[in-house]
Amino acid sequence: MKKFQNKYRIPSARKENWDYATNGAYFVTICCQNHERYFGEVENKQMQLNEMGRLAMEIWSKIPQQFSFVYLGEFVIMPNHMHGIIIIDHDNCRDAIHRVSEYPVIDCVSDQDAINCVPAGFNVGKGGITGNHNPMLHENLSRVVRWYKGRVTYEVRKNYADFVWQSRFHDHIIRSQNSYDRIADYIVNNPSNWKKDKFFG
Repeated sequence: MKKFQNKYRIPSARKENWDYATNGAYFVTICCQNHERYFGEVENKQMQLNEMGRLAMEIWSKIPQQFSFVYLGEFVIMPNHMHGIIIIDHDNCRDAIHRVSEYPVIDCVSDQDAINCVPAGFNVGKGGITGNHNPMLHENLSRVVRWYKGRVTYEVRKNYADFVWQSRFHDHIIRSQNSYDRIADYIVNNPSNWKKDKFFG
């Protein structure tokens, strides 16, 4: 294991040499700490969200209001994790289907009703003591996920002080329409396949 400042560190799960601000679609999974089932339960192959789960879903739905360069694809809140497709587009809300060919590597946007874009008008200022090195100033995937995790934590802990996310998140760069469709089906069908899910245990 590599060391940083003479301390052991966990290697990043991000793909090396990939700019996560690049236009394209990303499959994201965010887990609760120790896979605790904070968000509800699956009953009769349907996800039954509790209050925390409804907050997690509501805040995810608000991501395009916060980030004008983001559209949302399919997503689902599960008992102890969530899956979602985040579509990054820095061309600011032009029709998604007509700009697929403009993506430099990724060709994978569908015309789902879930794709939504609301201008954010977000003013980030100068980034405090870190200046332009502040990660929250960069219009990339990590900034979006950090905002989401932080906002959910803030809202949930008003009533449930023990809530904790896992420190990292998983991502997969979607590189084709077939891959997008397969992942979208996996997300939509996740509740019905819950007992086979690797996070079920």
